[in-house]
Amino acid sequence: MEERKKKVTKLQSKSVHQYDAYIERQNRKKQRLTRRLVLYALVVAVIVGSMSIYHFNQRAIKADKMDEYEQLEQQLAELKQEEKSLNNEIELLQDENYVLEIARTNYFFSNEGELIFKLPDEDPSY
Repeated sequence: MEERKKKVTKLQSKSVHQYDAYIERQNRKKQRLTRRLVLYALVVAVIVGSMSIYHFNQRAIKADKMDEYEQLEQQLAELKQEEKSLNNEIELLQDENYVLEIARTNYFFSNEGELIFKLPDEDPSY
């Protein structure tokens, strides 16, 4: 069957023109509202994205600083231990008997009537 085309003629009256103008204004308002909402959503997305990137960068920097701080704390503890050891050695070096003992063992000084024999550090091969 043949399709029937419906031809509806619009009325050419003032109220129809006003209604058409009203519908056109409503459509433009919706379009502007949609554009504004998309723009605001885009601005918010950019702001949230940049803040997130900044936050994660700061977390990475803080982690690096904490690692460096722990290494420096460990180094400080080692230096304090070394200082304590050196202060102890300074106290021992104030004692004359200790200095003489070091001289006897390291530099082969001897007391009167003493003979010093140097033994090899290696084990014999037999």
